[in-house]
Amino acid sequence: MKRLGTLDASWLAVESEDTPMHVGNLQIFSLPEGAPETFLRDMVTRMKEAGDVAAPWGYKLAWSGLFGRLVAPAWKIDKDIDLDYHVRHSALPRPGGERELGILVSRLHSNPLDFSRPLWECHVIEGLENNRFALYTKMHHSMIDGISGVRLMQRVLTTDPERTNMPPPWTVRPERRRGSKTDKEASVPAAVSQAMDALKLQADMAPRLWQAGNRLVHSVRHPEDGLTAPFTGPVSLLNHRVTGQRRFATQHYQLDRLKALAHQSGGSLNDIVLYLCGTALRRFLLEQGQLPDIPLTAGIPVNIRPADDQGTGTQISFMIASLATDEADPLNRLQQIKTSTRRAKEHLQKLPKSALTQYTMLLMSPYILQLMSGLGGRMRPVFNVTISNVPGPERTLYYEGAKLEAMYPVSLIAHGGALNITCLSYAGSLNFGYTGCRDTLPSMQKLAVYTGEALDELESLILPPPAKTTKEKPQRSRKAPKATGTRSQS
Repeated sequence: MKRLGTLDASWLAVESEDTPMHVGNLQIFSLPEGAPETFLRDMVTRMKEAGDVAAPWGYKLAWSGLFGRLVAPAWKIDKDIDLDYHVRHSALPRPGGERELGILVSRLHSNPLDFSRPLWECHVIEGLENNRFALYTKMHHSMIDGISGVRLMQRVLTTDPERTNMPPPWTVRPERRRGSKTDKEASVPAAVSQAMDALKLQADMAPRLWQAGNRLVHSVRHPEDGLTAPFTGPVSLLNHRVTGQRRFATQHYQLDRLKALAHQSGGSLNDIVLYLCGTALRRFLLEQGQLPDIPLTAGIPVNIRPADDQGTGTQISFMIASLATDEADPLNRLQQIKTSTRRAKEHLQKLPKSALTQYTMLLMSPYILQLMSGLGGRMRPVFNVTISNVPGPERTLYYEGAKLEAMYPVSLIAHGGALNITCLSYAGSLNFGYTGCRDTLPSMQKLAVYTGEALDELESLILPPPAKTTKEKPQRSRKAPKATGTRSQS
């Protein structure tokens, strides 16, 4: 058996009927040219007939009951995994547009996973218009984080459009990092050993963590410092109790557009993402008549997984930044966001990498305690909304000759945080996935529209107008022939 890390186990601890803690990935493919009518049926059959199931797909909880999840969470290998259960084939009603796909994914994402089985499902969805199909996969957050989830699904894809007879994702084993340590067994001696190692590390890092905590407290007393601390955001429409049903919406933009804005404004790509989200949220709350007087704050996961690490489990840290939703002027709003993210990064960078997990637990413990105690959505939130940006594959990928057109993250929400916005880059585009509570945010799809309009507005404000090609009126001369043609002005 393999014991779960502290952060991974926390996602099991806060699981409830209203707050299932699984995350998903939606991939949209175009069928290969000349594909037979049985293409998807045959693909699903091959998926179900796959050989050995690799880790973590083959893991299930050693003790699936509530007591086992809270007290002794550990993975064991399911030696009799039922792929007929885990791999499912669905079809969209006509016309098979984005609306029908969104409704189906919302419904699938609302259903909790079966804790007596490996914590994942894969749904092949046919009937998407324009000769396309979708692949929706969900896994429990105790098994993967955003980065590892993308890498997990990417392992099986190829850049070769001619390749066929490809294995499904759950049969591909990750490469072991050079110099990496094997996982310790879930035994009493191993637990004691790891506990001693953790205590020693915490003792060594205590002064640095104390300093980090003091900086956060100082920022509460001196907001002009620019560092956004936990619990400084308001109680907003986003921060009440949630129910188990979800809504899902998507949007995507070309990365070049966002990078041009980042370059022109002197900020980062993440600054532009936060600006678009903050601007959309400001408009959304204004229309509801519920815009708070103080700015909303965003909890931003930060990847701390090494670039060559193909392992799973949660390896993230966290920072909190202002979305400046109280600022009416768009350019001032962008500047305040840039200042806030810069100070948050500086704060995080002052900690050694070995202390980031402990700092993350220090920062996230109030959030976890709110959920476990039932106080989530009943008191001031640690932060108002989760916004994350996950780097994905840069090259166009294929599966069984089918071209991957887009991929969208489908995330989790919890009491006190009815909205999650996660971005995933792929092949020159940035794909936004909006996951919200169906009952708390009934008009959540408007946020996707407002994000696009915020992008258009910012481009008009800070980008130079496009160069125009004009015809110059020729001047007649006795010594020269009549001039013709055009001149391009840059």
